[in-house]
Amino acid sequence: MSHLKMYSCCCWRGRLLLLLVVIACMASAVEARQRRQSEKPNIVIILIDDMGFNDVSFHGSNQFITPNIDALAYNGIILNKHYVPNLCTPSRASLLTGKYPIHTGMQHFVIINDEPWGLPLEEHLMPEIFRDAGYSTNLVGKWHLGFYDKEMTPLYRGFDHHYGYYSGYIGYFDHTLKILQKNISGLDLRNDLEPMPEVNGVYATDLFTQEAVRIIEDHNVERPLFLLMSHLAVHTGNEDSPMDVLEEDLEKYQYIKDPKRRAYAAMVSRLDQSVGQTITALKDKGILNNTIILLYSDNGAPTVGIHSNAGSNYPFKGQKESPWEGGIRSAGLIWSPLLKRKSYVSNQVAHAIDWLPTLASAAGIEIPKHLQLDGVDLWSSLSEAHDPQPRTLIHVLDDVFGYSSYMRGNLKYVNGSSFAGQYDTWLGDIAFEEADPLANFYTQEILSSPVHSALGGNSQLNIELIKRLRTEATNACPVNSENYDQEIYKCEPLKAPCFFNLDKDPCERYNLANLYPLQVQFLAQEVEELKRQTRESARVAFSDPMANPERFGGVWQWWKGTENDDAAGSAGNRLLSWPSRQQLQLLGLSVLLSLLHFIGNYI
Repeated sequence: MSHLKMYSCCCWRGRLLLLLVVIACMASAVEARQRRQSEKPNIVIILIDDMGFNDVSFHGSNQFITPNIDALAYNGIILNKHYVPNLCTPSRASLLTGKYPIHTGMQHFVIINDEPWGLPLEEHLMPEIFRDAGYSTNLVGKWHLGFYDKEMTPLYRGFDHHYGYYSGYIGYFDHTLKILQKNISGLDLRNDLEPMPEVNGVYATDLFTQEAVRIIEDHNVERPLFLLMSHLAVHTGNEDSPMDVLEEDLEKYQYIKDPKRRAYAAMVSRLDQSVGQTITALKDKGILNNTIILLYSDNGAPTVGIHSNAGSNYPFKGQKESPWEGGIRSAGLIWSPLLKRKSYVSNQVAHAIDWLPTLASAAGIEIPKHLQLDGVDLWSSLSEAHDPQPRTLIHVLDDVFGYSSYMRGNLKYVNGSSFAGQYDTWLGDIAFEEADPLANFYTQEILSSPVHSALGGNSQLNIELIKRLRTEATNACPVNSENYDQEIYKCEPLKAPCFFNLDKDPCERYNLANLYPLQVQFLAQEVEELKRQTRESARVAFSDPMANPERFGGVWQWWKGTENDDAAGSAGNRLLSWPSRQQLQLLGLSVLLSLLHFIGNYI
């Protein structure tokens, strides 16, 4: 071989070896990135639908107890001043965008199945942010943020997987959504995009629990898990069978006289069992020690009226879809071994808009500044039990229905109301004699619950601590009978704005507007300024006949662009989309390793 050929061969081999080193470094970098991603905390959000503030027993009620939810609360942080929008669709939009509904167009009413609107596509959602950071993103249960356009459905809004329904509610057993006054009905339950008629008859709470457990069991621990478990419970089902329950649960509450309240207790009981099964699955998978769990209700309970479930927000005034504390103050908690302080009651004012920046902060994820979130990062404040800081919150601002609810610090302003003021009172008081027999053994029930066991039987939690935390989390609003009935304290929001000091009067019994008219004027001006910043409502209050499930084989599905479809529906089609960043990384690593193997053999 000539010197020239030998030199050429050596150069060629040298370049291959250099390429080999470069490829190995790239593969190592990708693997290191994957390791960093797997070290991020898992995020599990358990979102309950229409549960009353007074319907978790850690707030003091003994009518029925919730040992698993309570055990999670006592081992974590009880969010005693947690606020939410007063309706399903605005509340869910706030969680996923980190913005007030007035800044996304979602401030007016809820999405009805045959109305062509939804959360605007330009909004960047929580699951997209977490998926971009390497998370496996999963939604189990309710969506209710629009589906008339296929691009609005969960798999196009950042979720890798959706097992659930698009509507505001479905039947607990048949999984249909019925609009009775229009004689329209359709199945609304799917695995990703595939309808699931085959699980007809399985109770919805159990169905969603089984799927959440399956997701946890099958989860690839090299990636962090993001799971939004968005329950149907304890929202009512279809109007012809609103209080669907399992007989075995109902039998436990025969001491409750009101049949609707009795059925509600059975619904809550099944939900509490679901929490126990979900937390146990995380423990059995070995990932509970690196998980953040957030649990709360999307709004207050509708005690009476439309879709009423007999839930209780007592002693707070009002209910769901009202401007009062009973509609906007939500039972909530957060638990994680990553919290520096646990087992305490937090009186820090928090809101649904805060969870995107707070959970992102806990996961080390930077939120793009151009998103202009309304929420604030509360992770350090909650984790380290800082002194509560005052907040300014707009609870409701609906120019269509014509009412507003606004809070600055401990001062609250209410102007107008819903349903002509029908629910401007105190609802859901519980009969003292209707106590759960297990309430006599309350602390033992907590300490022997599946959740407490899964959390490792925290030695810090004992009978005395449980009693103290429960007392601190129980809200009582004694009425001063000498003053309460005086005309000067009367609140008639349909006639004039009302004004309350929530520190002294969280149950909104004493309207101070007549005593402090200048303060009311200042708050009114602030609300007017917010109105000028409000985005036009996205709602399209139009019943589109093209939405009829009969066009799609009896299934509710997207209908935009299907006007000329001859065949009924494409609900069975699987999603074809661009791969996620994580999938591209794994594909690139696979190609690099294959190339590495080829070069090694060739050399």
